[in-house]
Amino acid sequence: MGVVGVLALQGSFNEHIAGNNLRTLMFRMLSLRRLGVKGVEIRKPEQLQSISSLIIPGGESTTMAKLAEFHNLFPALREFVQMGKPVWGTCAGLIFLANKAVGQKEGGQELVGGLDCTVHRNYFGSQIQSFEAELLVPELTSKEGGPDTFRGVFIRAPAILEVGPEVEVLADYPIPSNKVLYSSSAVEIQEESAVPEKKVIVAVKQGKLLGTAFHPELTADTRWHSYFLKMESDFGGATSDAIVAVSEAASSSDPRTKYDLPIFR
Repeated sequence: MGVVGVLALQGSFNEHIAGNNLRTLMFRMLSLRRLGVKGVEIRKPEQLQSISSLIIPGGESTTMAKLAEFHNLFPALREFVQMGKPVWGTCAGLIFLANKAVGQKEGGQELVGGLDCTVHRNYFGSQIQSFEAELLVPELTSKEGGPDTFRGVFIRAPAILEVGPEVEVLADYPIPSNKVLYSSSAVEIQEESAVPEKKVIVAVKQGKLLGTAFHPELTADTRWHSYFLKMESDFGGATSDAIVAVSEAASSSDPRTKYDLPIFR
């Protein structure tokens, strides 16, 4: 099993953003450690050469894009994706990986791309409209065992409006047909007609790219991390005994005990 990199761009900025980002980064590292895997922080292009897979975590996507541009990370990130190495984007990271994003702040932001999908930034609303929901995850359950649902933590979350033919939908979320798109004077809403009437997609996979609109690292359920790490194992041609051992233990335990939410409530 190789080293997993976690993109860490916001740690040195203002306390509110840095605090949220550092907590997310800490929980992400903790989730990897639970599976016996080494995670390292990535801030410079050359550091990508030392890792075999990459996680792009949540944060403020516009700020992350500006920092990535400042550090000249976009060419290296795109090359990493094009090499076919596993990359997982959560929340803002999902926006980074999308080929197209709408509902962006005026002027837009640069994207890494690779996932053939259209993502709506802040689809579910502002910070105070964050929520948790049980998501049906048949593919995850098939591969990792455990309950039929996963507790999704949505924090100022995006949603996937449409996907290309090679994209596999792993989870979606039902919404009222009369849902009003989030809008503010600072945000330019585009392509309202692209919004589905009854559900939006919140998790996808395309080749070695994985995207989730929610934050699996903020729960005690490590199945998404195990699922992603096995994508890396497939890429490297080997299977991690540590991942198999943890997954087997998860499947045999009481689901309600194993997958409660001690980290985020």
